[in-house]
Amino acid sequence: MIRKEQNILTVLTATFGGGLKMFAIILFAVAGWKLQGQMPVNITKCIVVGAPHTSNYDLFFVMAGLYKTKLPVRFLIKQEWLMLFPIKNFLLSTGALGINRAKINTTVDSLAELITTSNKNIAVLIAPEGTRKRAVKWKTGFYYAALKAKVPIILISLDYSKKLTVLGPNFMPSGCYKSDMQILKDFYKDVVPKYPDNFCLDIYLDNENETCAK
Repeated sequence: MIRKEQNILTVLTATFGGGLKMFAIILFAVAGWKLQGQMPVNITKCIVVGAPHTSNYDLFFVMAGLYKTKLPVRFLIKQEWLMLFPIKNFLLSTGALGINRAKINTTVDSLAELITTSNKNIAVLIAPEGTRKRAVKWKTGFYYAALKAKVPIILISLDYSKKLTVLGPNFMPSGCYKSDMQILKDFYKDVVPKYPDNFCLDIYLDNENETCAK
C-alpha cells in the first residue's frame, strides 16, 4: 500500500512539476517579461551563470525564461530541501539538484561528473554571487566545474528596468579565470537588478594574481 501511494505521489508531483513550468511561462508573460536571445543549437551540455541575484524573484524569472527555450535546465539548492517529503519529489520534478554544503570542496568534482556522465542534454544554472546580499566576490565553483567537464559557460541576465531575461554570450573556459571573467564583467555591467545596491560585480579581488589552470 505504501509503495502504491509513493508511486501515485511520484506521478502527481512529476505532472504538477510539468504544469508548474507551463504556469511559470504564462506568469512570465503576464508580468510583462520577455526572453531575449536564443540558445545555441550546438550546445547540449553547459553551465548557465545567472545574475544578478538580489531577490527571491530572480530564480523564477531566470527559470521561466529558460523553460521557454525547452533547455533541460537544473538548478542547485541546499540538500536539506530534498530531505522533506513530499517536497523532494516536487523539487526534483522542477529540476532541483541538492548540494551538501558540508562537503563544498567536492561540489566542483561532483558537478563536473554529473554533467560528463549524463547521457542526456543538461544545463546547470548557478548564481555565483551565492547570496542575495552584496557579496565580497563571486564564488568560482561554476568556472572550474565547467573547465573540468569541458563544457561551455552560458551567461543569462535579468534586467528589471526592461523586464528582460537575456541569453548572452557563451564561451569555453580557457583556464585563466581572471581573463575569462572580463567577458562576464562586460556583459553584466549595465544590467539593472531588482535591488541594485546588492549587486556585486566584484567577480574577483583586484589583488588576486592570475593563475591559469591546466
